[in-house]
Amino acid sequence: MNPKEFKRRRRDLMRMMGKGGIAILPSAPTRLRNRDVGYAYRQDSDFYYLTGLAESESVTVLIPGRAAGECLIFCQPADFEKEIWDGKRVSPLAAKRDYGADQAFSIDLIDDQLPDLIQQCERIYYTMGVHPEFDKRLINWVADIRQRSRGGVHAPDEIIALDHILHDLRLYKSRSEISAMRKSAKIAIKAHERAIQRCKPGMHEYELEAEYIYEFRKHGVDCSYQPIVGGGSNACILHYVDNNQLLVDGDLVLADVGCEYNYYASDVTRTWPINGKFSIPQRELYEIVLEAHDAAIEKVQPGNHWNDPHDAALRVISKGLLNLGLLKGKLQSVIKSEAYREFFMHRTGHWLGMDVHDVGDYKVSDQWRLLEPGMILTVEPGIYVRSKSKAPARFRNIGIRIEDDVLVTKQGHDVLTAGLVTNPDELESLIGSLSI
Repeated sequence: MNPKEFKRRRRDLMRMMGKGGIAILPSAPTRLRNRDVGYAYRQDSDFYYLTGLAESESVTVLIPGRAAGECLIFCQPADFEKEIWDGKRVSPLAAKRDYGADQAFSIDLIDDQLPDLIQQCERIYYTMGVHPEFDKRLINWVADIRQRSRGGVHAPDEIIALDHILHDLRLYKSRSEISAMRKSAKIAIKAHERAIQRCKPGMHEYELEAEYIYEFRKHGVDCSYQPIVGGGSNACILHYVDNNQLLVDGDLVLADVGCEYNYYASDVTRTWPINGKFSIPQRELYEIVLEAHDAAIEKVQPGNHWNDPHDAALRVISKGLLNLGLLKGKLQSVIKSEAYREFFMHRTGHWLGMDVHDVGDYKVSDQWRLLEPGMILTVEPGIYVRSKSKAPARFRNIGIRIEDDVLVTKQGHDVLTAGLVTNPDELESLIGSLSI
């Protein structure tokens, strides 16, 4: 992404902060998987959003109006010996040259320099609770400044939640961000197509998962969340991730799998018959979910509120379940009593961006947020009939979800993942069409 994009983001944030404020953002820490083996490093989304710097042991400081420079980065110094083992570091020199810092210092100097910067400001903008260890350091710095107040040292008057203003900026995607999310969606489409085409009875769920991972790695990306590949009754477990059972002839498989391109996520779900042919009850439920999916997407319009797509999907699903006899009563009473929740127990979508469940308030002043151009959300209705359900036996152990990524535009909406088939007839023709 162009360095000017990160500079613009910092400028927008500092304009909202105003003079007298200081924003402090620590990088994500490294985390051990076991003993001395670490997990693959992934930078904190807020930190990356403002810098593009994907390195641990770094801290970004923004001080609007500071004459000596508004953007400061503390990062690891160059170290020839350590770089032999772990690779080249982004040194303070590189932080200024490549990442737009006005000043950059070794992270080893932060205890000496950051408190001096803090005491020159009236307000601290910081997100508490995300990085507990750094929380303690910040609190200690502020406490120390306050203890020295009798000597004329000024302590900031308040600590303000940085995420409140920063996350509102992240909710509206720029052209560059939308471009990255289109690329992420395009790769996810290819991966889903590959998995559908390779699917056949007798495979294990993890073999199908491997098809996704192969396609992702071929494009130089990784999963944006732990893949869900659930055959049969496993499709009724919303966050199923074991992915270790056989795919059985006659069952459906639900695959909820997305990737992350340049820190931007896709989130896509498709459900299809493992043997390539929907049974009558499977198709009846699938067509209800597809109708709900389409109705929800139609409600993704600027000026509609956040809950409109959910309300549309909910109405279609409740009506469909009534028509099939899985629910009893009148439509309005089923919705009011939430009787539908036995079969449809989650919301119809969420914000999407750098995080799969992306930042941004869903309500403003206790009212559903209005949809505006630049917002991106998922649309993902589903029906899940578990084995212990009192529904007719022919519907049990069927789980279906259809999920797409949708951009709100000035004219309406743009489905970023529209290239991936949802029509049941087209799905059937695609399943198992490529041999492994």
